Parts: sequence; C-alpha cells; structure tokens
Amino acid sequence: MIEIRRIEPRMTYSIRHSVLRPHQTLEDCKYDTDFGDNTFHVGAFYQGKLISVASFCMERHPEFPVEKQYRLRAMATLEDFRRLGAGRLVVNYAEDIIKEQGVNFLWCKGRTDVQEYYRKLGFEAYGKVFDYPPIGPHIIMYKNLERRIYG
Repeated sequence: MIEIRRIEPRMTYSIRHSVLRPHQTLEDCKYDTDFGDNTFHVGAFYQGKLISVASFCMERHPEFPVEKQYRLRAMATLEDFRRLGAGRLVVNYAEDIIKEQGVNFLWCKGRTDVQEYYRKLGFEAYGKVFDYPPIGPHIIMYKNLERRIYG
C-alpha cells in the first residue's frame, strides 16, 4: 500500500536529482520556491521508502487570467516504482490541499516526453513547445481543479 503525506523540501532533493536532473549537481535540485510561505511538498511512500515526490508553490503564470494559481514543480517517481499510481496519488492529494485554500487552477512546465501522462491526470497543453535549458523540450500544462478528471 502507498502512503501519501506532506514532506520537507530536503526530502525531495535526492529523487529530483536522480530522476529529473542526473546530469546536474544536487544543488541544482534545490529551488528558490522550496521554502516559500505558500509552498508545500508531497511524497509517496511504498513500504516506508520515499518513491515519488512533487512540489507545489503559489505562482501565477502570466498568460492565464486566473488570479490565484498553484504551480506543480519537480514531479518525479523512482523508475523501479512507476506504474503503481504513486504520481497520481501525489497529485490528487495536493489538489485537495490546493482546493481547500480556495484555489482551483494548477499548472506546470511539463517535459514533452511525459505530456501524455499529464493528460491522463486531467491536464491540458497550452502554447508551443519550448526549450528549458539544460533539461530540454517542455510545454505548459494546466488543469482546472473545479472538475477533477480521472483517466
């Protein structure tokens, strides 16, 4: 069984590094938003081991006309534990927290190679693909939380 709960920012760094930024330093996996007042981090644990993480910060994307928005950052699941539904559980848990704060809009800069995964979580693509150095091609994905979509 997978357990989902809030975690401390430092607990995200190892998975961020190994999954998202293995070509960079661990320091590059620490974001300026990690300790913000309106930031929280969620982790999924399988048999006591942290296997999936995501960070959520209140950040407005200038092209969306919604006043209050949350941004999903650095979502990652260890490769050996994918397909267990941990990522979906992490996002669903966070969405409930976000909605409790009266916010109904979530967006991210998603890697194009996982765009279909975000679609299955109810996100929609916005705009054109762009390069996010040194990581590669990304696209903005967004979700209106007033209508949760399971896929």
